[in-house]
Amino acid sequence: MHFNEFDSIMRVYEESLDQYILPDMYIAVRLDGRSFTGLTKRMNYEKPFDVKFRDLMVDTVKALMDAGFRVVYGYTQSDEISLLFHQDEDTFGRKVRKINTTLSGEASAAFSLGLGEIATFDSRVIPLPNERKLADYFAWRQEDSKRNALQGYCYWTLRHEGKTASQASRILNKQGYKFKIDLLEDRGINFDEIPYWQRFGVGVYFKDVEREGFNPIKNEKVIAKRRELIADNNLPTGDEYREFILEFINK
Repeated sequence: MHFNEFDSIMRVYEESLDQYILPDMYIAVRLDGRSFTGLTKRMNYEKPFDVKFRDLMVDTVKALMDAGFRVVYGYTQSDEISLLFHQDEDTFGRKVRKINTTLSGEASAAFSLGLGEIATFDSRVIPLPNERKLADYFAWRQEDSKRNALQGYCYWTLRHEGKTASQASRILNKQGYKFKIDLLEDRGINFDEIPYWQRFGVGVYFKDVEREGFNPIKNEKVIAKRRELIADNNLPTGDEYREFILEFINK
């Protein structure tokens, strides 16, 4: 059998499960660290939040935003990352398999290099039909960040008091927001005064910044504008955050 004929027969099986994101859909991608609970325990990170781990996640987001896709916004909280693609992004023909495998590989490599040991991420493409749902998606992840922060502070406060993992989990099981806020306040912890990035996550995006340089021809200092990736630890929340997200689409 001629190779071209053989190739066309077999490629049907290889591509039988391929999916593509339609051109009029927005694309978000979420990546999650695999078994990061054990990893953070092994690395002896501070609980419930550690600045070194946060910075490593932010560096991973920056690497993903410079990995060949047109990513206009990145967001990280806990061990997850969300990316917003430019509306016209067409790399790999918007093939889901290629987007997922490429980004999970890039994230795993970047994080592992920064950490100094192997760590992996999974990836899922999230097609969104309109701007409202796109803004809702990122607002949802930010709300999840706040929920995780409250749960984490309550859990580790109990653990630091001597409770076992099962005892702390049992105390918090099915308890609502007020119970957890009161639990912290009874111990002198005001949840609203916890560092902002711990409650609402970190945003990463391109911004024009001024940098001082030197012109050797004129032998003088000059101010140059450069487009750089910056990490924002003080994101807006609620409806303001939705509007903030939409700015990246409408630019």
